Amino acid sequence: MPFYKYKYIKDGKEFEETKEFSDKAALYLALRSNNGSIISVKEMGSPKISIKLFSLRKKMKSQQVIIFAKNLSVMIDAGLSISRALTVLSKQSKNKSQTAVFENINASVSGGETLSKSLEAYPDIFSNLFVSMVKAGEESGKLSYSLRIIADQLEKSQSLSKKIKGAMIYPAVIVSLMLIIGIVLMIYMVPTLTSTFKGLNIVLPLPTRIIIAISDFLRGNIFLTLAAIFVAVFSYIVWHKTKNGKNTSDFVLLHMPMIKTMTKEVNAARTARTLSSLVSSGVSILSAIGITSDVLQNHYFKDLLNSASKKVETGELLSQSLSDSKGNLYPVFVGEMLAVGEETGKLTEMLDNIATYYETEVDQKTKDLSTIIEPFLMILMGIAVGIFAIAMMLPTYSLVDAIQ
Repeated sequence: MPFYKYKYIKDGKEFEETKEFSDKAALYLALRSNNGSIISVKEMGSPKISIKLFSLRKKMKSQQVIIFAKNLSVMIDAGLSISRALTVLSKQSKNKSQTAVFENINASVSGGETLSKSLEAYPDIFSNLFVSMVKAGEESGKLSYSLRIIADQLEKSQSLSKKIKGAMIYPAVIVSLMLIIGIVLMIYMVPTLTSTFKGLNIVLPLPTRIIIAISDFLRGNIFLTLAAIFVAVFSYIVWHKTKNGKNTSDFVLLHMPMIKTMTKEVNAARTARTLSSLVSSGVSILSAIGITSDVLQNHYFKDLLNSASKKVETGELLSQSLSDSKGNLYPVFVGEMLAVGEETGKLTEMLDNIATYYETEVDQKTKDLSTIIEPFLMILMGIAVGIFAIAMMLPTYSLVDAIQ
């Protein structure tokens, strides 16, 4: 969104500010709601970095968005107008950036704009899914219901993500500790043993010479090593955000043993949960498929849903479109349950059942994954310690052989 430098009069005093608005109309509405009169407006060209930093400051956490949807739903259900509810939310908020967002949305709504249109001005906070469900709620007259549904959808999606991340934390911590301990041993322990070995006047075995060489390199180039590690990690993060990086990551996740099944089930759960939420709120099936495609992160599933949308538009059933996919991305169970839902007219109910089933499956698999990874990491750690111990003990055996 563009930045505007503007002058205005309020309470007989002149002010000058530079802020970000979706357009000039939003600026005028915001000032009018605060009893301000515009004098002049100039659109400013801002560097991308400044825009990004500003966006980060105003961005709300997913949990805050969930609370916003729940509270707004409750207040609308209680009979409060949207404008009054937003006023209450802005007063309750302790975060200045969040309060500003609520006030701007309220100004837009008070000026005659719909809530969904007002939320579109903040794409970094309110996703296409959120806006679409609010719009569907407005059109059907069930806004509070749609807000409850989206809050529930976001909460379950957040819970699923936390379980997956939680399963990865343990192995990441263990591997990091192994690397740190290994570097500490190389820098502080190995040099002490090296000085002892030099006094023995024997030819050191190859494993020992390799360990000593690594130790000498780390001691002499510690800052270079740390810089290399930082550059490697930073390069991977940057590469992972590129299209090739994302495509490679998606491919690996769909072909890695133990992970590929869970990847398919995670995407099946997210697809079903999102479609169920959208369709139950009154969004058309074609729009729901398109929005669900945006929600998914794996490009293989995105492409499949985009293809399915075109097929459904020509009259093909959604169940058939997903079942006929190459690579069997969605489990057979998904297609069968969708077919039943389409035949019985209970598509939303079947989608909800699919989502619940696969969320339970993923929950169990993340627990099983932790159980499987733990002994594997212990074996890996044992091998590393064993190699180091043998390398350090071999010179002793060489000395015994030399004495004999």
